[in-house]
Amino acid sequence: MKKVLVVMLLVASVNFAYAQKKVKLFNGKDLSGWTVYGTEKWYVEDGLLISESGPDKGYGYLGTDEEYDDFEINLEFKQEANGNSGVFIRSTVEGTKVSGWQVEVAPPGHDTGGIYESYGRGWLVKPDPEKDKNLKFGEWNKMKIVVKGDNVTSYLNGVEMVNFSDAKIGEGKGGINLQIHDGGGIKVYWRNIVLKKL
Repeated sequence: MKKVLVVMLLVASVNFAYAQKKVKLFNGKDLSGWTVYGTEKWYVEDGLLISESGPDKGYGYLGTDEEYDDFEINLEFKQEANGNSGVFIRSTVEGTKVSGWQVEVAPPGHDTGGIYESYGRGWLVKPDPEKDKNLKFGEWNKMKIVVKGDNVTSYLNGVEMVNFSDAKIGEGKGGINLQIHDGGGIKVYWRNIVLKKL
């Protein structure tokens, strides 16, 4: 009986530790834990995080106050209009100039799930064009990004989009930043943004 109890306690402690590693980055109420960069719009409505182009039609970012090295992030997004956005990893922002790597969120035919280095080498890897059919434009999409060491793997609606290793990404430090692309006419909804440290 004691052995059974010990095993049960061990399992419970492992499950508790696993649950403790998960962080809900968006609370569904306000932008606590995030910082807005630029003049584009970031607001909460009906439990959703909404990003929308402002009058300046420039780049805008919403960045976590905390930095994350190795992690798995799961989130859902829905695009309206242009819908050109992205999820930056290990990134920093000064003004509206971002340093880091973006996992693309874009309209059909524009490489959602690919990895782009802003103000640097540009596109590092694009998904196979055939995989673009996994994007449901105008509907909710599930994205998962796994960052471990120098490797980044992106998934869209359960399908692996890219698996990419790069020494420069491995050296990167910073937080997670959601993007509004410049040009105007962009609106993207976000929800269920959950991070697990690895």
